[in-house]
Amino acid sequence: MLKKFVKTTLLCVWILCCPFEVNADISTSDYVMEESSKNFRTGLLISSVVLGTTLYGATTWWEDSSSEFRVRHEGWFGADTPNGGADKLGHAYSFYVSTRLLRNGFEWAGHNRRNAAQLAGMTSAALSMGVEIMDGFTDKYGFSTEDMIMNLSGIGVGVFLDSYPQWDDLFDIRLQYWPSDDARRLNDYDPLADYSGQTYLLITKASGVPLLRKLPFLRYLELAVGYGTRGYQPTDGTDTQVKERNLYYGVSLNLSQLFNDWVFEKHSRTQAVTDNVLEYLQMPGTALLFEHNF
Repeated sequence: MLKKFVKTTLLCVWILCCPFEVNADISTSDYVMEESSKNFRTGLLISSVVLGTTLYGATTWWEDSSSEFRVRHEGWFGADTPNGGADKLGHAYSFYVSTRLLRNGFEWAGHNRRNAAQLAGMTSAALSMGVEIMDGFTDKYGFSTEDMIMNLSGIGVGVFLDSYPQWDDLFDIRLQYWPSDDARRLNDYDPLADYSGQTYLLITKASGVPLLRKLPFLRYLELAVGYGTRGYQPTDGTDTQVKERNLYYGVSLNLSQLFNDWVFEKHSRTQAVTDNVLEYLQMPGTALLFEHNF
């Protein structure tokens, strides 16, 4: 999932050279300095993403490179697919998170929230395309149309929620992880490839509804619906492995709201970091989920 995401990148040149609008009616030295600082930070951020992912890709992708471009079709959420579709949600989730984190970076560079979200979306989309193209030149992966669609879907959701804070207050997309039995039996396993331990959740928060936000206890509750597979990776793939594709639904606890009300000081750094983490991760034991097996 994320390991594949950071494997390599091919960002478009026009992103590195993207122009920024300048208001001709304002020509003060302060404005020029502000724009210069914004452009420098923007270029620094994008260059860092390019350099980091390219260096990582150069050390991992090259070993499996091929001179022939190959397209791979592995299906969507069918029982006979390699991971029951959990890997597809992994792609969407990875690029959803990367887009939202990049939005924070572009805000640091000096852009307003909506412009930062758009820049983050374009950067993530270019990164996604580069990763898939490079995968097409490997024997192990190949270019996957399904992966590309899910990458762009995650990016689109991230840009939408970042552009409309009222919807961001209402919805979260989170990953809940607990090592699968098969993973625990291995001495060395990769949690990012342990799809049998992953559950992807769409969360609707009571705190995002103005009327419910005022109620003392209901404000900490959330509705959760999600999807997860069991018995796929990292199992050995024998016929004795029981494979499941499950729809999950239930309620969860809004830890972020609870901590903000009772533990952390408002606008503290600890609060900000915790909010960021809990926006993307569902802590085990904080959700009561029922399952429907397909």
